[in-house]
Amino acid sequence: MYEKAYQPRESYIRVATACPEVHVADVDKNLQTIGQLYLSATEQDVSLLAFPEMSLTGYTVGDLVQQTTLLNQAETGVAQLAELTRDKNTAMVVGLPIRFGNALYNSAALLAEGQVKGVIPKINLPTYDEFYEDRWFKTWDGPDTTVKINGQEVPFGNNILFDIAGTKVGIEICEDLWVAQSPSIRLTEQGAQIIVNPSASPEQVGKAERRKQLVAIQSGKLFSGYLYAGSDVSESTAEIVMGGHQIIALDGQILAERIPFGQAELTITDLDIDHIEADRRRHHVATHLGSLVVQTSIVRSQEDLLTRVERNPFLPNESADRRQERLQSAIAIQANGLARRMRATYQEKVILGLSGGLDSTLALLVALEAAKILHKQPGSMIETLTMPGFASSDMTQHNAQTLANSLGVPNRVFPINELAEAELKLLEHSGEQDITYENVQARARTSLLFNYANLHGGMVLGTGDLSEIALGWSTYNADQQSHYNVNASIPKTMVKHLVAYLAEQPDYLVARQTLAAIIETPISPELTSHHDDKISQTTEDIIGPYELHDFFLYSLIRWGDTRSKIEYLANQAFADVYQPAEINKWLGVFLNRFARSQFKRETMPNGPKVGSVSLSPRGDWRMPSDLHNAALWE
Repeated sequence: MYEKAYQPRESYIRVATACPEVHVADVDKNLQTIGQLYLSATEQDVSLLAFPEMSLTGYTVGDLVQQTTLLNQAETGVAQLAELTRDKNTAMVVGLPIRFGNALYNSAALLAEGQVKGVIPKINLPTYDEFYEDRWFKTWDGPDTTVKINGQEVPFGNNILFDIAGTKVGIEICEDLWVAQSPSIRLTEQGAQIIVNPSASPEQVGKAERRKQLVAIQSGKLFSGYLYAGSDVSESTAEIVMGGHQIIALDGQILAERIPFGQAELTITDLDIDHIEADRRRHHVATHLGSLVVQTSIVRSQEDLLTRVERNPFLPNESADRRQERLQSAIAIQANGLARRMRATYQEKVILGLSGGLDSTLALLVALEAAKILHKQPGSMIETLTMPGFASSDMTQHNAQTLANSLGVPNRVFPINELAEAELKLLEHSGEQDITYENVQARARTSLLFNYANLHGGMVLGTGDLSEIALGWSTYNADQQSHYNVNASIPKTMVKHLVAYLAEQPDYLVARQTLAAIIETPISPELTSHHDDKISQTTEDIIGPYELHDFFLYSLIRWGDTRSKIEYLANQAFADVYQPAEINKWLGVFLNRFARSQFKRETMPNGPKVGSVSLSPRGDWRMPSDLHNAALWE
């Protein structure tokens, strides 16, 4: 029996940052704009909403912040805002000046359930360039205490977390992010899963990109969500200009952004708290209890996701330049790994089986890149064997030979029909196209490769990819084996992108047409025969679409997601491609094949880890090899 149906509210929390128009030193008008945005957020199922630094008064009030009238208005105003949250399912963080013990503190207050739940004073006060905060504010360095706001005693200090919809939230303010020892580090150690940063950071040329990188890095370093809410351009422009930069990041990735001087007043997305916890478990991020956790009754309520679910998580939908960087980085890791292995084993040559398919094509291109690193001529370092069998099509054989010739790499053709027939005859095989019929061919090819490498000196280069390794889509002691496998952590969906990327490089201009033909060729093991010179056995018809399997693989291994969550997310990502019944069927196939195939992974050869997912039994993935079914995920 499968687990209960997954609902997004079980792991996702909807968060937002707000960029209200600022009325400097006019608390009443600020209350109106903040209140309107808050109500809009509640209508959109937001659980946590962050406003900018000093949002109740404006950050650029200067010496006006010392005026008793303004401070009284701010204190009354925050109480009025707190009342707005009564009977609402949304908490908000607003910035304001707070008086305490004859000093003034640049602070952020969290409001929920009709109350000011707590006040966090800013720790790092900038007093350089355009900043002059030491003139007005003091840093709080005492223990957590309480401060009276509008007659209510409220927790006050820098070791306070807030429980929002079951998620621990910590607050640091603007400059606190830019220093070496950010308060968010300590808050994370105390259990914070999301950090909120109300900010008033002026714009400068290039500063927005630096700010964006800083938020992404901080969220990645802390394995956390991070909400950055910058002040609007309507702040005073006497000496500076604000841009209203809004950033929401999760675990190193920017999920939502309002670029400086943008139009959106609310920036909303969903954060997956399960993924934060999965990464913290993986990296042993210990939580040291000790901070005060202020409870709220806010719950997660959204039924649908705002976050875009990527169809290809191994190669997200990024800018063209960023994607090119990722692809080039993957090739560099593969090629340098191979070059180093050749140096370490004193090998002068690599031998690989070139079938005319995508995987062996990528392995050949990687070998060519390794030859550049080693300053060797491709023709002397690389040899390819094309080994047609019972079901090999003329198209794939032609593509293999044409590719090798165009790249200046020797290619020898060794038909395996007689070898396979002789073995089948010895086995007294009936001739039926069963698993023995198929595997005899696969093992004949691998035997030829290893024996050729012995005879001529060299190492056998593996070609099987990560998707095949996950699914066990290989023949044990055949294509599952090699001396070194450069594709071991490259999923099938990425193989095609890597080949296409290299095809566009000047060094491969002469082979571009052949590479394009290989990319368009249906994926097939070519182990069952045909009668019309067409590929009659397509892998995806047998085991399912690789784009789904790679999605399942990433969700399962990278995040440890449950079956019901994987299925839900796949339905979101592929809603216009596959019916829910199809996704359910192929997910079952994936999980069962994955569970049964560990024995093949236990003996897989070395290969370079390229991305965050690898199934090497010596590195990233260890599980019992006799797990015979997918009961764990049912």
